[in-house]
Amino acid sequence: MGARLWWSVGALLGGAGVAMGAFGAHALRARLDAERLAWWETGARYLLVHALALLALGAWRRPGDGSRWATAAGLAWALGALIFAGSLAALALTGRRIWGAVTPLGGTTLLIGWALALAAGWRGSRDRP
Repeated sequence: MGARLWWSVGALLGGAGVAMGAFGAHALRARLDAERLAWWETGARYLLVHALALLALGAWRRPGDGSRWATAAGLAWALGALIFAGSLAALALTGRRIWGAVTPLGGTTLLIGWALALAAGWRGSRDRP
C-alpha cells in the first residue's frame, strides 16, 4: 500500500473530522448536554489528528519500499480512528453507555498503530539519510 492510499485515507478522515466538528458546533450544540458534546468533539479531534498522521505516512513512504510495519501502522490508525470516533459519536447521539465499552478498542488500535509507526521508523532509519 503506497503513498497515494495513505494520502487519500488521510484526506477522507480529515474531511470527516472537519464535518464532524462543524456538525457538533452548529447542529448539536443546542441538542446535547456538555458531557455528550465533549464526547463528540473528542471523536472529531482524534479523526483530525490521525488524518494528519496518515498524511505524514503518505509523505514518508517511498514507492516500492515495502515496509510492512508502516502499512500496518496506517491500517491501525485508520481502523482505530473510525472505531474510536464512531463509538464516541454513537455514545453522544444515543446516550447508551454500551458504546463507551467500544471506545477503548479504538484507542488500543490507535496505540498499536503508534507502536507500529515506531517500528517502521526504527527499521527504516537504516535505509534513510
